Amino acid sequence: MSNHVAVVTDSTASLPEQLRRQWGIASIQLQLQVGDHIDEESRFDRSHLVEALSAGERVTTNPPDPGAFFWTYQDAVSAGASAIVSLHISQRMSATLQAAHEAAQQVQIPVYTVDSGTTGMSLGFAALSAARAAAAGAPAERVIDAAQRRFATSSELIYVDTLEYLRRGGRIGGATALLGTALSIKPLLTVRGGEVSPLSRAAGSRRAMAKLVDLAADRAGHLPTDLAISCFRPTNRELMLVQQLRERVPNVRELSIVEASTVIGAHVGPGALSITVSPG
Repeated sequence: MSNHVAVVTDSTASLPEQLRRQWGIASIQLQLQVGDHIDEESRFDRSHLVEALSAGERVTTNPPDPGAFFWTYQDAVSAGASAIVSLHISQRMSATLQAAHEAAQQVQIPVYTVDSGTTGMSLGFAALSAARAAAAGAPAERVIDAAQRRFATSSELIYVDTLEYLRRGGRIGGATALLGTALSIKPLLTVRGGEVSPLSRAAGSRRAMAKLVDLAADRAGHLPTDLAISCFRPTNRELMLVQQLRERVPNVRELSIVEASTVIGAHVGPGALSITVSPG
């Protein structure tokens, strides 16, 4: 049997398909429900979802079925994997890890299910680090260590136009402290302790963007750093942030704009964006 360790994550990692294919990372789709229609998140049209959210239509999210994990794990077994490292969205945000653990009990090789304590490209960068370690022939323990180091050093810096979508979806966490602020005050959030937490606030979106860049530069320092700007639908804001981050962060390794998972978009709202800062 091969000594290869397979790496699995979920769609909230927001990893571009090209990167997933390049590094052989399998991704399990979370589910969206818009009105009476429920399906894997990748099958929903983003424009339709924006319209549904703006209209106040009922939009909910669900973890994958354990069967989706089981068959993905079986594919890894068939491909000769000796172990599987399965990295997922914080269990305080989703029951995805529980579904993964349930499926793992039915697989013939060791499956290590890991709570990232986060989501977005903090999870994505960790999956990439894990996959690179696996490609170099590392055993499962070192593959997990590679992911854990990224979890520990990565930060999600999140701008939202409004907290209403987080409130609707029940994922607002510690950011409840910011509810009721004036409409002109834009909340800045992070993920801490596995849930959404308040980070800062700014008067107006322009100042909020400038504050995000300041925070990103502080988190990166002078360390070699990967950066990702995640958005629901690209606008000129992301291009502006790319330019500012290149000027402010002295040791950028990778800087990319990625489409956020639609599951994440359903919770933060169509006007939100985030900067993931991942030194290491």
